[in-house]
Amino acid sequence: MNFFQAIFLGLVQALTEYLPVSSSAHIRIIGDLMLGSDPGAAFTAIIQIGTELAVLLYFRHDIWNILKNWCICLAGKNGKDWKHRLGEGNKDARLGWYIIIATLPIVVAGLLFQDAIENTLRNLWITAAMLLVFGVILWIVDDKAPQVKTIDDMTTKDAVWYGIGQMLALIPGVSRSGGTITFGRAMGYTREAAVRCAFLMAIPAVFGAGILEAVKAVKEANDPTVNAMFPGWGATIAATVVAFVVGYIVIIGFLKFVSTFSYKAFAIYRIVLAIIVAILLLTGVLQPLEGMALGGNA
Repeated sequence: MNFFQAIFLGLVQALTEYLPVSSSAHIRIIGDLMLGSDPGAAFTAIIQIGTELAVLLYFRHDIWNILKNWCICLAGKNGKDWKHRLGEGNKDARLGWYIIIATLPIVVAGLLFQDAIENTLRNLWITAAMLLVFGVILWIVDDKAPQVKTIDDMTTKDAVWYGIGQMLALIPGVSRSGGTITFGRAMGYTREAAVRCAFLMAIPAVFGAGILEAVKAVKEANDPTVNAMFPGWGATIAATVVAFVVGYIVIIGFLKFVSTFSYKAFAIYRIVLAIIVAILLLTGVLQPLEGMALGGNA
């Protein structure tokens, strides 16, 4: 992967990270078409830090209030009993706990199934299937579910379900925002609330994964058998910066979009993309896994 290819993938990451269309699927598919190989989980995870930095900038006031009030309650300044420490009477502190709860499933699953996530689950047939299945589910849920809940209405049970939706995004094609948005809409959250939850709840998981993969990439930087597609730190950092700048613009546009329109367009896009990927796989243009020869032979 050269510098300009890395920059282009950073742009793709920024354009797709926040939309319920699976950024990892796009990086995997476009990377395969452009490079003839999967760009790799390490590169993907690192450039996702750029888009999450854009989330930090856009939601900086929300994040500051959550952190400040969570620390105040945890320290017992609003009451030393366990209820107050867990945020009773303080919605920002409660949201902080809910974000932690929603992060646990993806952390546990990520550690337990790391090898499968980085290898087996990157099969493009799985990606196409997830694009299709969750596209249909998003369409149905967004069309049928009521819009009655806001972030202030969240409960521990809701946070667990949000966490499960985020955990499923470990499978390329599901989409981190798509999983959480779909589960949020199924629980009756408004489109705007579901999006805000998706953004805020992704922060710990994405930063954690990005940092771990960055450390791993440093250790394996000189191993060509492991890091064959890694473009080097200069190109990777540049791609991350592009993901940050463009990602911030996309956040603004996406929030305005969902305040007026439904998710149907994204659901249709997912379904069409799934069909295109399946056709490319059947015709041998794309290979299910990196390193497979045309026709599917190892």
